[in-house]
Amino acid sequence: MWKWLHPYAKPERSYQLASTLLPWFSVLSITTLLIGIIWALGFAPVDYQQGESYRIIYVHVPAATLSMSVYMAMATAALVSMVWQLKLADAAAAAMAPIGAVLTTIALITGAAWGKPMWGTWWVWDARLTSELILLFLYLGIIALHNAFDDKVLAGRAAGILTLVGVVNIPIIKYSVEWWNTLHQGATISKLDKPSMSTDMLLPLLVNILGFVLMIGAITLIRFRNEVIARNAMRPWVKELIAKELK
Repeated sequence: MWKWLHPYAKPERSYQLASTLLPWFSVLSITTLLIGIIWALGFAPVDYQQGESYRIIYVHVPAATLSMSVYMAMATAALVSMVWQLKLADAAAAAMAPIGAVLTTIALITGAAWGKPMWGTWWVWDARLTSELILLFLYLGIIALHNAFDDKVLAGRAAGILTLVGVVNIPIIKYSVEWWNTLHQGATISKLDKPSMSTDMLLPLLVNILGFVLMIGAITLIRFRNEVIARNAMRPWVKELIAKELK
């Protein structure tokens, strides 16, 4: 596997791979999200307790779930960068950080909008909500560190340390509803037994989660390409690429 991955340690090869994958991720994400949103809003049944307001789950759950997944992917990239000194891994982590911050913000906003009719308030210092807010602060801190130093190696090392330290918050978010008595509802689909949702509600949710994954992949590829170009601006292949684009 390492023999297959080794050529992509070169910025030019990684840029070419990202450019090849980007159209596929873009088309698939748009298609999947359109199907998922239309299915969720137009054909999924009304919840007998929450009525139409429950449909916010089709944005809230993918955003909240993937805010943690992006962080773990970013932490993995940071670890690879620090242990094996792969500069492109640091570029990948830097590319993912703003995406994770936006997902976390969406999760918090949609959660507040959902909580108002259900709990009667926009915000409570619930264990799940508080730990998700801490995740947003971690993302913002990591983004700030990536931009705080002119030396990208030093910036990546500082951001990587904070990223790895912040991993401890992920299981707290994940299991907070089980460890403490909270207002936030428990798991609905990530359970060992049968999911709490009916199939006709669950399937569009799974399609939307897949659509979010593909969308995150597409945006990450765009940002990764930009990071590679910015970090290798003086390389001949970058100058040739820019000259070709300007023709």
